[in-house]
Amino acid sequence: MKLYFTFIMVFFLQQIDYAQVYDVTRFGAIPDGVTLNTKAIQRAIDTAHVNGGGQVFIPAGEFLTGSIILKTGVELYLSKKSKLLGSTNPTDYIKLNRWKALIMADASTNISVTGKGVIDGQGLALALHIDSLFYIGEIDSSDYVFPEMRPMVTLRPQIIEFVRCSNINVKGVAMRNCASWVQSYDLCSNLFIDDISVDSDTYWNNDGIDILDCKNVRITNSTINSSDDGICLKSYNLARDTSTYCDRIYIANCEIRSSASAIKFGTASRGGFKNVLIEKVKVFDTFRSAVALECDGGGILENILIDGVKAKNTGNAIFIRLGKRLNDRPPGIIRNVTIKNMDVVVPFGRPDDDYKIRGPELPFFHNTFPSSITGIPGHMVNDITLEDIKISYPGRGNKGLAYAPISRLNEIPEQITAYPEFSMFGELPAWGFYVRHVNGLKMKGIKLKIRKSDYRKAFVFDDVENVYLETIKIGNQNRDNSILWNNERNVKITY
Repeated sequence: MKLYFTFIMVFFLQQIDYAQVYDVTRFGAIPDGVTLNTKAIQRAIDTAHVNGGGQVFIPAGEFLTGSIILKTGVELYLSKKSKLLGSTNPTDYIKLNRWKALIMADASTNISVTGKGVIDGQGLALALHIDSLFYIGEIDSSDYVFPEMRPMVTLRPQIIEFVRCSNINVKGVAMRNCASWVQSYDLCSNLFIDDISVDSDTYWNNDGIDILDCKNVRITNSTINSSDDGICLKSYNLARDTSTYCDRIYIANCEIRSSASAIKFGTASRGGFKNVLIEKVKVFDTFRSAVALECDGGGILENILIDGVKAKNTGNAIFIRLGKRLNDRPPGIIRNVTIKNMDVVVPFGRPDDDYKIRGPELPFFHNTFPSSITGIPGHMVNDITLEDIKISYPGRGNKGLAYAPISRLNEIPEQITAYPEFSMFGELPAWGFYVRHVNGLKMKGIKLKIRKSDYRKAFVFDDVENVYLETIKIGNQNRDNSILWNNERNVKITY
C-alpha cells in the first residue's frame, strides 16, 4: 500500500499600501467602554474603502461596538492596549449571511484584522441577554434548544464571519469571550491566520476556528482555548456548488485546549476535505479526541497528513469515522490518510474538569474508550497509515462497570446514521484500538501502554482486509493475547 500526498500550497497575499491611516477617534469613536461606536468605526472603514484602501486604526482604550462590515482593501488594526468590546445588546448586531457577527465581510478582497489588541465579544452577557428573549416571546421555540436550555448557536453572534472573501490576513490579535463560534471563514480563499490567541470558555459552542469550504488556508503559531472544537474544518455548501470543499489547508505550530476535539474534520462534510497538512501541534486538557476525522455527509476526505501531534490529558487519541448521516447524500469516502509521530496520554478521569463549560456527560456507564477507525457495512475506510504512534492509557477496565464480551462482538451497534463521536458505539472490547470495516491499514511503530491492568484486548479488528502490522509494542499486557481478529482477509504481521 502506498500513499501519495501532493500538497500544492500556494500562499499569496497582495501587499497593500497602508500609507493612509484612519484613526477611528477622528470619526467620532469614544474609548470609554460605554459609548456605542458602531457608526463611527463603520464610517472609518467606508472612507478607507472609498479612497482605495487603508488602515483603520484602533488606538488604546475600550471601544464598544456592534456589527461592523470590513470592506475591500481595508485593514482593521488594533494597537497595543486597545480593546474592541462587543455590545451585549443583541439588536446591535446584523446578519449578512448565515449568522450575526461582530466583524463581518462578504465578497471582499485584501482585508486584514491585525495588531496587538484584544477583541472581547462579552459573550456570556450577550448570550444570556439573547436567552432572556425566549422567555418574553421574542424568540420562537424552533430556535431554542430545550434539552440544553439555550438559544441556538445561529442566534448568537460570532466575533468574525467572513464569507466569499479572498486574500485575508488575521494576525497578532487576541479574541476573547464569544457567545458562539469565535470565528468562521466560509467559501474563502488565500486565508492566513498567524500568531493569534483565542480564549473563549465563556458559553456553549465556542469553536476556536472554523474553516468552511475554503481553499488555500494557512493557520500557524496560534493558541486556542475553546469550550468546543479547537480548529475545525467543515464542508456545508455542496447544495450551492458541487466543487465546494476544503482544499490545501496547512496548520502548524499551534497549541490547543478544547472541551470537545482539538483538531476536527466535520461533522459537516457534504463536499469534503482534500490535501491537508497538519504538523507540530500540542494538545492538552481536551475532553474528546486529539484528532477526529469524520466524514458522514457524502463528501470525500482524502490526502491528509498529520505529523507531530503531542497530546496530554486528552480523552481520546484518534477517531476516524465514515458514516451516512444525511438522507439526501450517499455515504462518504475516506482514503489516503497518514498520521505519524503522535504521542498521547489519556487520563482516567475527565480531562476538562477545570473548564467553565465542560463536555456533556454520557448517559451510560463506560470504561475508557479506545481510539477507533470505523466504516459501515459495504463502505470501508481505505488506505490508512499510522506510524510511530505512542499512546498511554489508564487501563482499569472493569467488567462490573461496563462489559462488552468478545462473544458478543456482532452486537456492537453500527450506528450508521448517528452523530459521530468516539463514544458512539458504547462500551467496546478494546482498550487501545477498535478497527471495523477498513481496507488497507498499515500500522508501524505503534506503542500502546496501560498504566494499570485491563481485562480488554489492546486491539480488536473486525471486517478488515489488507492489514499490515509492523513493530507493535504493547506494554503491561501479554502481546499474544492482545489482538483479536474477526472476519479478516490478507493480514501480515511483522514483530
